[in-house]
Amino acid sequence: MISFLSSQSPETLDAKACKGRRPLIDHLVGLASRTGVSFAFEDGALKRADRSPGKGTSIRAPRARGRENLATHHYRAIVESSDDAILSKDLDGLILSWNRGAERLFGFTSEEAVGRPVTIIIPPDRLDEEPTILEKIHRGERIEHFETVRQRKNGSLVDISLTISPIRNSRGKIVGASKIARDITELKKARERQRLLLGEMSHRVKNLFALSGSIVSLSARSAKSPHELAESTRARLFALARAHALTFADGFGDAAHQPTTLQSLVRTIVAPFDEPGEPRRIAVLGIDAGVSGPAVTSLALLLHEFATNAAKYGALSADAGSVKVVIAEEGDSIVVNWTERGGPPAAAPNGGLGFGDVLSRIAVYDQLGGEIVRDWRPEGLVIRLSVPRSRLEV
Repeated sequence: MISFLSSQSPETLDAKACKGRRPLIDHLVGLASRTGVSFAFEDGALKRADRSPGKGTSIRAPRARGRENLATHHYRAIVESSDDAILSKDLDGLILSWNRGAERLFGFTSEEAVGRPVTIIIPPDRLDEEPTILEKIHRGERIEHFETVRQRKNGSLVDISLTISPIRNSRGKIVGASKIARDITELKKARERQRLLLGEMSHRVKNLFALSGSIVSLSARSAKSPHELAESTRARLFALARAHALTFADGFGDAAHQPTTLQSLVRTIVAPFDEPGEPRRIAVLGIDAGVSGPAVTSLALLLHEFATNAAKYGALSADAGSVKVVIAEEGDSIVVNWTERGGPPAAAPNGGLGFGDVLSRIAVYDQLGGEIVRDWRPEGLVIRLSVPRSRLEV
């Protein structure tokens, strides 16, 4: 038997019940609940918390207890210093613990979160997830890398990846769950960029086959011999390669982001689709403006999309078709008006957003801070592109 050292406390602890730290703690918790006595560790000893130092009833902690305390402090430090949000909850969904990572991610302090239902961070349209999670925890299942959306204190939403594990007591009974939430906002953006890049690659490969056929047809209209046809086709393909090089100028090689002018950029992009000599099928008129930095790539992508669609479906697909590009200045913006005439009747496409629509949204609105309007007229498509001058020369 192990006895309290003070004669004022005759309670004794059974040595078998105290073997190992968890039974000892459970036994003391029960003792405290029956007698109202609380206990605390002080200088390696377990003492009654209601006694002054040096006078308390105590049990000398085993040496292993000191190592366990050190390990507990280490685990606590790891949890508190983690960039991930780490929290625990009981089986009713009430928050029991809330680390600093959770404070940073969700905006609630530990004092605000502990004791409240975990639904404070679940958006209304995802409340059905919590019963499903609790059901799996009751069955002892672990949930790994569950991607979902949670809500911050200020109401904004954040993409997260959740790992959830059941918490068991000393008898193996499930009493709650621990959650690790990681912010995957940047990961989702990277996935979207990758998806867009793959879509663009697929779009370009398909276009190259279609454009090659269009270029041969364009060259055949004016060629008077097989040799002249070959030379004209080769020249157009080289011009198309130069246009593609501009659309890929995004930080690689000497040609990346080289300053140029808007008229030079337009002429380079449309050159593969124009006829040599006079009259030209594509006219570039109006003022000129300098273009540099990322604006070169964004404008090249847009203009190449305009010219490609004109060659496949618009004015440049017909023998008598033509395109007029007029560049003007309106206030602090540069406006490019692309007008097609002489082709098949223009009609707005049906269905969802195509690649060109996605490209326009990213290049015009996100990268150039501009606006684009398409007018599908019976006589031909008219596009109005407006970009702040300050975004052209960065």
